Amino acid sequence: MPPTNPARRQALTDAAIELLASSGVHGLTHRAVEKAADLPPGTASNYFRSREALLVAAAERIAELHHADTGRAMERPATLVDLLAESLLTAATTLRNRYLAIFELQLEATRRPSLATALAGLQDTALLVTAGHHDRLGLTIPREQIPAMIALYGGALFTLVSAPPGSVSRDAVRDVAQTIVYGCAGRKGQSGAKNIEGSDK
Repeated sequence: MPPTNPARRQALTDAAIELLASSGVHGLTHRAVEKAADLPPGTASNYFRSREALLVAAAERIAELHHADTGRAMERPATLVDLLAESLLTAATTLRNRYLAIFELQLEATRRPSLATALAGLQDTALLVTAGHHDRLGLTIPREQIPAMIALYGGALFTLVSAPPGSVSRDAVRDVAQTIVYGCAGRKGQSGAKNIEGSDK
């Protein structure tokens, strides 16, 4: 029967996320995770029989953390630009290691179907959250353009998170968020988006 200590399992997966960020996928081993979590040798293999199982568990833990953060963001009233700007800034600063780990896992997922399945929930959540905020804010961005907006967000996310620590400013991030929203909205929708922002003259 597999171990059932949730706190120890969480400690291992949290350590795995930090190792992915600092050492990449190839630096993620059972022993390295045990050492980072300050747990005895053999602990990680008791919870995760293979290296792939350890990678999947790290992806599932990231999805769990991401869903919790997303739920809190949805509770706070904000414009779409505010939401994206705050999300990008947080990802590039406070949560930088988590997103570096996500990028490592996404690349590895191209070779591991089980890992791709574990990460699929992150994309589904992004679609639901973005569509939900559009509805709440009364934006006119067509639903079929939401995947394009998410793709632009993903590119911005990678650029900002992979930038040198401390090099990302709030103003620069907000400029990126405004470009994502207004570019996807198109010329007709841009006027409405600006009115929602309250930044027009």
